[in-house]
Amino acid sequence: MTTQSSLHPWWVLIGIGIASFLGCLDFTIVNTALPAIETSLNATVTELQWVVNLFILALSSFMVIMGRLADLYGRRRILYIGMLSFGFASLLAGLASDIHWLLLWRFIQGIACAVLYTASGAIVTDAFPPETRGKAMGIFFGISFTGLAAGPVIGGLLVALLDWRWVFFVNVPLIIVSFIICLRYVRESKDLAATHKIDYIGMLLLMLGLSALVYAITQANIWGWGSALTLGFLASSLVLLSLFYYVESIVSAPIIKFQLLFNRSFFASIIGTFFVAFFYCLAFFLMPLYLGSIRHESDFTIGLMLLPTTIAVAVISPIIGHVVDKIGAYKPMLIGFLLFMISAILQSHLSASSTLIHVFAAFITMGIAWGMIIGPATTLAVSALPPSASALAMGTSWTLHNIGGVFGLGLGLAIYHARSGPQQAFLAGYHGAMLLLVASSLLAFVLIAYALKSRVQVTAALDE
Repeated sequence: MTTQSSLHPWWVLIGIGIASFLGCLDFTIVNTALPAIETSLNATVTELQWVVNLFILALSSFMVIMGRLADLYGRRRILYIGMLSFGFASLLAGLASDIHWLLLWRFIQGIACAVLYTASGAIVTDAFPPETRGKAMGIFFGISFTGLAAGPVIGGLLVALLDWRWVFFVNVPLIIVSFIICLRYVRESKDLAATHKIDYIGMLLLMLGLSALVYAITQANIWGWGSALTLGFLASSLVLLSLFYYVESIVSAPIIKFQLLFNRSFFASIIGTFFVAFFYCLAFFLMPLYLGSIRHESDFTIGLMLLPTTIAVAVISPIIGHVVDKIGAYKPMLIGFLLFMISAILQSHLSASSTLIHVFAAFITMGIAWGMIIGPATTLAVSALPPSASALAMGTSWTLHNIGGVFGLGLGLAIYHARSGPQQAFLAGYHGAMLLLVASSLLAFVLIAYALKSRVQVTAALDE
């Protein structure tokens, strides 16, 4: 018979797992609801872009900061604040009667999810003894990645069966369940060695720099790429991000420790996590719009047609985990980016008359590629550095993952707008964005292959 004490950490995992699942779910669940939001709130494609972008910007800017606050002031305390804020923002996002109110609550959701992403992993680690910690963390990451992949499908089904507002309302009862479980079983923990100051200046510079860059890219199709406004925002972004780089090089607790990129394995992991987000944030934004606007599928059908992508991620991820244990993370990541290229090429030829075989081949290939990259990249990030630097590795990795999503969506939709202007069709913009993903995946492949070659050469030199 299982004792209460042995049950305790698994209840922690269940409670924290629900919260982490929701945090990852909200990264992608809104995408399938975008056509319905567009109609209901009379939103433009640019405003829809900000529904996604504001969430990612908040997540990117606040994630490491929230992790530090949790370490300093108590992970359970910060987690509860994040949970309550997330539930409150989700409720008000669902009640929004205007696109601008929705954007505000999406930004607050992003800040709250920064807590769900960071404090949760530390709490799970603290709850389990060393002999079962690896298994627990494997389950925890599996739950998180499932939420990330399942978002578009669950979103499509909720929109079809209920309403787009339920994409946000669904968070409320689930976060309450998570809160009740955690209230009962999670114990307080802190990092007693954490004496560093919080890098508020770096956080502000990162948020303002990314915001200026994304705003310039988003509005350039309206203002013109050579306009004073576009060039002004781009210049401001360059200055702010340069200052951010300088600040991170001198503070004791940087948001992103750029020196880590000189580690070849860590560099390869960052390339993988950056470009996988670059790909899926853009693809999952446009794929539901293609299915709805070009194929005229219902919301329910859109959810079902995206299901093969998420099933492929769920099926391939544990298999790749075993493969990585035997042959390492490099080869699966390289194959993953080759498959991303194939998926993007297939999607660059989609039309209103494309067969279901063509559509599903593109979508399933994308899911397999995603599963072959995300897990190995995360594993490589942690294993590339000493255990004492694992938290910094995860924080840096996931921050750059989120920034990759911002860049992918911003650049991809800039190309989409440029090619699907007033005289052009949606498909012209869609195809252009997919060609960008072909190029970005090729670039990722080359950079990871270079890191692998350099690492092999260094290892060989050391053995001589």
